[in-house]
Amino acid sequence: MTENSALDPEDRKIVTLARSARARNGVPEGAAVRDETGRTYVAGTVDLPSLRLSALQTAVAMAVASGAKSLEAAAVVSEAEAASVEDLAAVRDLGGAGTPVLVAGPDGALRVRVVAG
Repeated sequence: MTENSALDPEDRKIVTLARSARARNGVPEGAAVRDETGRTYVAGTVDLPSLRLSALQTAVAMAVASGAKSLEAAAVVSEAEAASVEDLAAVRDLGGAGTPVLVAGPDGALRVRVVAG
C-alpha cells in the first residue's frame, strides 16, 4: 500500500476527481484519466439495461471521444481491491502497457498502483 502523500500532485488530483465523481453521482465507482496533454476526463459507472461500463472504461471512452491520443495515468475509486482485467485493457488500449493505474478506496486512500500492461 502506498500513502497518498507519496503521489505527485497530478496523480493526487485524478484520485480526488474520481472520488468526487463516485460520491456526487452515487455510483459504485468513480474514475479519472489524464491524457497526453494533461486534460482530465472524469466518469462514474454506467449501468443501463443496454449498456454497462465500469467508471474507468467510461473515462477512457470519454478521452477517446474527445480526441485524446494517449494516457499519462488513470485512477479508479472503488470498493474493489484491484482494477479489473477489463479496466486495465481499456487503459492499455489508449495509454500503452506502462500507463499507471491507481486504485483507491472510497476514502481516497491509495490501495495499489499497477501498470496497465
